[in-house]
Amino acid sequence: MARKFLYFIAILIVLAIAAMFALRFFWDDLAEVAYVPSTAFVEQAPLETNAYQDPAMWLSRPGIGLDDAARWQPAKQGEGRQLPAGGDEAPGDFAVFFVHPTSYLDRSRWNAPLDDAESQRIARIYVRGMASPFNRASEIWAPRYRQATFGAFLTDSEEARQALDAAYADVKQAFAFFLASVDADTPIVLAGHSQGTLHLLRLLREELADSPVKGRVAAIYAVGWPISVEHDLPALGFPACATPAQAGCLMSWSSFAEPADPSRVIEAYSQSPGFDGTPRGDSEILCTNPLTGGIGGDAPAEANLGTLIPEADYSSGMLVPGAVPARCGERGLLLIGDPPEVGSAVLPGNNYHVYDIPLFWENVKQDVSRRVAAWSSRP
Repeated sequence: MARKFLYFIAILIVLAIAAMFALRFFWDDLAEVAYVPSTAFVEQAPLETNAYQDPAMWLSRPGIGLDDAARWQPAKQGEGRQLPAGGDEAPGDFAVFFVHPTSYLDRSRWNAPLDDAESQRIARIYVRGMASPFNRASEIWAPRYRQATFGAFLTDSEEARQALDAAYADVKQAFAFFLASVDADTPIVLAGHSQGTLHLLRLLREELADSPVKGRVAAIYAVGWPISVEHDLPALGFPACATPAQAGCLMSWSSFAEPADPSRVIEAYSQSPGFDGTPRGDSEILCTNPLTGGIGGDAPAEANLGTLIPEADYSSGMLVPGAVPARCGERGLLLIGDPPEVGSAVLPGNNYHVYDIPLFWENVKQDVSRRVAAWSSRP
């Protein structure tokens, strides 16, 4: 009996190893089968002109109250208490427009229905963890939108492009309502992650680069999407943030623990056209170090003022200082040392994509306050 049991364990080990090799070498094919819709793209009807007047179209906006996902604040390690909205300091006079990342994984459609309960639940979790560092703002606006499904990022098909265009149309409409609702003298901060950042970058190019509103932008947090310094940045109309006290500039980073295997990200990046229409190739990826507020460089874990460590179900979390270092690697990806214990949503290759902002939660909170203050003090 003991020998049969050992054989059974050995077989399980072999199967587990085989599964790991399959995931490593066939991840792209398996993911495409699992997530890319096999149905035709169905064009979405435009939202009503006044759709974003409805508070239900926002995950965060003034007046929502306790249902506002971005107004949540974590407890600090050792204090055992949840911070009040805005933290321990009075809110600043600035408005944030935040676009959440992909939370729709269904392959039955190319775009998420607004009434899809599961994707909306996950979107609220994302906003709670990623938009909450901006809680010192007097206003935070985070729209619901008919996002492209996850599978749209695993194919270069025409349907995927149409799905992203459709999602952007909603974001553009929400942004127009945001601008019309915020006082004209109020500085604005733009932030997004992953798919949210992709739409944000399009807003910069098409709506802000040549607009008078450009001068009101105190800072841009375009996180979780690689930006080519050569082929993308010039088209955005904003410089990269070179110092922590600089205003009117853009930050971007993508986090990997070590040993890092960013080959899938690098391959997709290299083969894609930049905003100037030419292939990105081996061009440098913009890497802001969120622990220093500048381009590139190395910062120890001691410089990290607070990493958001979530509960297992992501319903809450705690700020832990000194948990994660950061340095910009040769290819422009942000390396965070040994894999930190921050949750189960780590992607292949030690890709900490989902945690890009929570890893540096308190530093982002301090960073945005500095940049808004710098914007306000400009002559």
